[in-house]
Amino acid sequence: MFNRILVVAALCLLVSITGLAQTKLLRFPDVYGDRVVFTYGGDLWTSTMSGGTATRLTAHPGVETYAKFSADGKWIAFTGQYDGDEQVYIVPSGGGEPKQLTYYPSRGPLAPRWGYDNQVMGWTKDGKVFFRSQRDSWSLPIARLYTVAPTGGLAEPLPMPEAGSGSFSGDGTKIAYSPRFRDFRPEKRYSGGQANTLYIYDLATADVKLISDSPRSCRDAMWIGSTVYYNSDKDGKFNLWAYDTTSGKTTQVTKNRDWDIRWPSSDDKDRIIYERDGELEIMDIGSKRTTKLSITVPDDGLNRRPRQVSSAGRIASGSLSPKAERAVFAARGDIYTVPIEKGGTRNLTRSSDANDRFPAWSTDGKNIAYISDKSGEDEVWIAAQDGSTPPERLSTTSPGQKTGPSWSGDSKKIAFGDKDGKVYVLTVATKQVQQIADAPNGGIQDYDWSPKGNYIAYSMQSRNGLSAIYIWSAEENRNYRVTPLMFDSNTPTWDPSGGYLYFQSSREFAPQISNSEFNYATNRMTQIYALALKKDTKNPFPPESDEVAVAEEKKEGSASPTPTPLVVEKIDFDGIERRASKAPIGADNYGGMAANKGHLIYTVQTPFYYGRSAESQPSLRIFSLKDRRETTLVSGVGGFVISADGTKVMTSPQGAFAVFDANPAGERSRKNISTAGMVTEIDPVQEWNQIFNEVWRQYRDFFYAANMHGYDWAKIREDYRKWLPYVAHRSDLNYVISEMCSELAVQHAYIDGGDFNLPPRVRVALPGARFEVDKAANRYKISKIYGGQNEEDIYRSPFTEVGNDARVGDYILAINGENVTSDRDIYSYLRGKADSTVTFTVNTTNSLQGARTVTIRPVTSESDLIYLDWVEGNRRRVDLMSNGRLGYLHIPDMGAPGIREFIKWYYPQLDKEGLVVDVRANGGGNVSRMLIERLRRKVLGVNFRRRMRTAKRIRMGCSLDR
Repeated sequence: MFNRILVVAALCLLVSITGLAQTKLLRFPDVYGDRVVFTYGGDLWTSTMSGGTATRLTAHPGVETYAKFSADGKWIAFTGQYDGDEQVYIVPSGGGEPKQLTYYPSRGPLAPRWGYDNQVMGWTKDGKVFFRSQRDSWSLPIARLYTVAPTGGLAEPLPMPEAGSGSFSGDGTKIAYSPRFRDFRPEKRYSGGQANTLYIYDLATADVKLISDSPRSCRDAMWIGSTVYYNSDKDGKFNLWAYDTTSGKTTQVTKNRDWDIRWPSSDDKDRIIYERDGELEIMDIGSKRTTKLSITVPDDGLNRRPRQVSSAGRIASGSLSPKAERAVFAARGDIYTVPIEKGGTRNLTRSSDANDRFPAWSTDGKNIAYISDKSGEDEVWIAAQDGSTPPERLSTTSPGQKTGPSWSGDSKKIAFGDKDGKVYVLTVATKQVQQIADAPNGGIQDYDWSPKGNYIAYSMQSRNGLSAIYIWSAEENRNYRVTPLMFDSNTPTWDPSGGYLYFQSSREFAPQISNSEFNYATNRMTQIYALALKKDTKNPFPPESDEVAVAEEKKEGSASPTPTPLVVEKIDFDGIERRASKAPIGADNYGGMAANKGHLIYTVQTPFYYGRSAESQPSLRIFSLKDRRETTLVSGVGGFVISADGTKVMTSPQGAFAVFDANPAGERSRKNISTAGMVTEIDPVQEWNQIFNEVWRQYRDFFYAANMHGYDWAKIREDYRKWLPYVAHRSDLNYVISEMCSELAVQHAYIDGGDFNLPPRVRVALPGARFEVDKAANRYKISKIYGGQNEEDIYRSPFTEVGNDARVGDYILAINGENVTSDRDIYSYLRGKADSTVTFTVNTTNSLQGARTVTIRPVTSESDLIYLDWVEGNRRRVDLMSNGRLGYLHIPDMGAPGIREFIKWYYPQLDKEGLVVDVRANGGGNVSRMLIERLRRKVLGVNFRRRMRTAKRIRMGCSLDR
């Protein structure tokens, strides 16, 4: 306790120091005259060039960022989340009420690696705000630059078809830009095909010239005079470089070897401001001299304040007390016990500085074991179930993530696992730890004690990728494999009597045949088995026969039957693999399993569809061993826990926890568990420190290369740990962690999540169309209607549905009876209307006389319609250029949408001589092997029958020649 007080005091001291000294994590800066603007703690602040105390410009639960001064310094444009989504705003540079300029719904909320939609880039030479937006994009990697007047109105695109950033030349005739946007990717020193490259685009001639000269990222162009300055890590760190547009030569401007330059911005004259090591620096273009700004931000620490929160929506795992009087949950890093019916909720750990998880109630009911990183590493801890004594650490093992504890039947020992696939047994009284298993491939998580604690059963993956069941004997300290290596087996569960070990194994091989081609898929392969532990054990599922019960007469003076002696738990391992009996239940997608007296309890999962829900629901079922009858206990659940006495099960139908009797009639016994009392006071600063350290450990423990790509991972943590006292918002923490992890130079390693406390996003009604402005009439006209394919929900285009008579060229006169004029963004009239029908008053002229009304069911995203329009255009072009000989398909990603589009368009074009497969802007995923396998196939045969004019290829693939 004394140590904890010291830690808390030290944290408080760090926080108080930040209020007096230079504040770090000042981000996204811009400069005008002697003023700078930047983001800190999710808000905009301004300061003078001489530093000192900053002045708050915005205060809002959302994030305000990407601030840019206007050319005259009177206004600041920025991206804000005032209504939950990201829109473009302007605010007087001296402070005041922000004005919203854009209203088209932004994409999001996006994962941090995608940044924010509607990102402000700066101001055009004629005084408009220009910004990066995905409003006309079907994929997150694709964006475009738009302009909008500070008075509002329709946003208009710049001519480059794709652009992630840009900076105008002094005369406004050219723009230096990057077609790609990867600025938030945690991937330093990336040199792949998607690295940012810089071009100069001539707005008059549409000529394009490549100006970057490295395979690594070149970004953040700033056009000053005849030089384009930009940011690149081609020398290993992000530094400033300069491209002379006259000579075409590139020179390095800064040569920092410690910290990267981030988010540079210029005043378009002679200075560049950027963030480095969490602070702001300004470089004078002429002298190349850099100056650090010492800025103190008097943030009120709103997001750092300890506060009460509900943990009920963040339950990670749970279990039951031995007789199911209470439940125990791990939620938001604390351990709670909750009454099933009466009483109060107890928080047993109250630890913002630790992640406590995987609670397990001891079989004697006295204690709860759990895994906690309170010591700085995962260990097994124990807490009195009533909270009467402080929690105590039981284990001291090697560093690394630990998995859930499991109590022996006598509550004297605890089994647990670790990240390396090892399983341990901990003796509670002595705190002695014994390793009992070591999996060479993957981890072990389904370890289960025998009723008397003499054995532990578990499954372990073999070299062939399949799992087998093993049993560890405590008496011999030896492991026995008890199922064959040829069949996948897992989920061992002991029969309460000790006579059998139940397990699940994939041994049903009847294939499901595809409708698209003559090929198979496997599903519902798993069956349930009982393994007889003794050679003389009876068949658990003997043949059934109706026999007459004959009562025997009791003779006078006969002795009472002697009680059955207590059986000593013993297993005959010789020949045990051959003593498996299949339960009389059909094969299915079985999940977790438990056994009580007379019953097997298990889940049945749904078949897996990539991109749609299954036709059934997962369910919790119970099988009566005596009646051999299966009963569905509850539907819509994927997991459960059982009490130690076997009488109750807990599960979470529809997301609410409930307890049921563990018997075939249990459905009627449902008791809902109230988690409303799971409220605690958190200290965000302690949580942020814990999260930072846990992420670091996760990388240490699970990064695919044990040498961390040759980097000193411990030193990297210390480098970035010093930023933690300045974290004022969850976005700051995500940034610090992302920067730390990006030092490893690896892709597909992302940071996401956390408390952002954003307002709900406004739902905007979209008609599947684009509009243009008739300035003379001050009206909007329909410039494009997306054709869509109304037969499919994802491609439904509202204006094209049967009965809707909207046409390209029509004026929009009113929306839901409200007069529409072009001095307002047309999407401002559609805000909040997404969940009802919307009526457009349209006409071929700017007159209500003869006007028509069109009532639509709007959509909330037009990205699928944009995508289909783009794909159809490509297909028509390929067909025209090849005279109908070539087919075309686009694969948007390697996930559900990608394989869906492949199935949809691949098979109808098998009669083509060749196929253009387009993977531009592919979002990635894991189905590429399926698609490549099909594209590589050769024609193996043809089907032909009488009255068939052409032979039909057997649908097993595509040949690119005849």
